[in-house]
Amino acid sequence: MYRFLLTPRWFGINVFVLLAIPFCIFMGSWQLSRFEDRMTESRDAKQAVVSDEREAARPLTQLLPVDKATSGKQVTATGRYAEQLLVPDRQLDDREGYYVLTLLRTDGGKALPVVRGWLPGSADPAKAPAPPKGEVTVTGALQASETPGDNGVSAQGGLPAGQTAAISAASLINLVPYGVYDAWITLNTGDSGMKAVPATAPADSGLDLKAFQNLGYTGEWFVFAGFVVFMWFRLMRREVEFIRDAELGILPDDEQREREQPQEKATA
Repeated sequence: MYRFLLTPRWFGINVFVLLAIPFCIFMGSWQLSRFEDRMTESRDAKQAVVSDEREAARPLTQLLPVDKATSGKQVTATGRYAEQLLVPDRQLDDREGYYVLTLLRTDGGKALPVVRGWLPGSADPAKAPAPPKGEVTVTGALQASETPGDNGVSAQGGLPAGQTAAISAASLINLVPYGVYDAWITLNTGDSGMKAVPATAPADSGLDLKAFQNLGYTGEWFVFAGFVVFMWFRLMRREVEFIRDAELGILPDDEQREREQPQEKATA
């Protein structure tokens, strides 16, 4: 009864199934490994943020440009504070507030964006403490420029004067008449009684949407493998049922009509 499995048509079906199942399992396993890698990266990145706080601070120029290896490292820079901006809609400890961002003019001429701290409520220049005057040396965690629309960073435009939605050289260069480093730091200790803003893990190192997409693709590939097996068994059962019906003289309606038509013509 199962000799039909050796026919050319079923030989092609069997080859397809034998190739499709391991391919789906391989792709599902690969997507699962990508998700596990992102989990490991997220855990390592969080541990790195804590360990970086204990390291000795190094000059800013030694850690540029910012990448996954240098993000969160302790840096030190010397200069004079210049323009001060507020970064609205920033949460800290589940409370709404804003960052106080001050540009530090270094000896090299460029300015380093420094987040001096966080304050609760709506952005208000009158409540933001003025930066210290004269030459200062700051120490904090190095961070990469933000991208509007990513990781909760607002892409809102049309903010009042003295505010910026993202801490990035691309945004700040339009607000000040001098060059800005493509990086920023958050002070380890909040200035003038403000709360310090904790450093964040580097981009693409956390459990973001991409990580859970990998997990979703894992399930899809394993479902595809199960669907292939299900369809193969279903087709085989239909073929077996057809053979049994044929042995009992039970034919499908279309074949029955084909047999009856010659008889009707002969009678006519």
